Amino acid sequence: MSKLTTKARKKLKPKEFALPKSRKYPMPDKSHAANAKARASEMEHKDKISKATEEKIDAKANKVLKPKAKKKK
Repeated sequence: MSKLTTKARKKLKPKEFALPKSRKYPMPDKSHAANAKARASEMEHKDKISKATEEKIDAKANKVLKPKAKKKK
């Protein structure tokens, strides 16, 4: 996973976070999206976040992880 520095994290737009209001679970790339899914699952199992929040994070991560469709000629 690429390193996300504090400076780079501050430059991210709110839409690049799974939870934009609290700026948690940044997803600037696929590796961070996969990591966000793993951390969300871990936090849900520890009862630190709700199942609904985990599902919201997973949905956002899946959008980042989904391969882009190739254009037909």
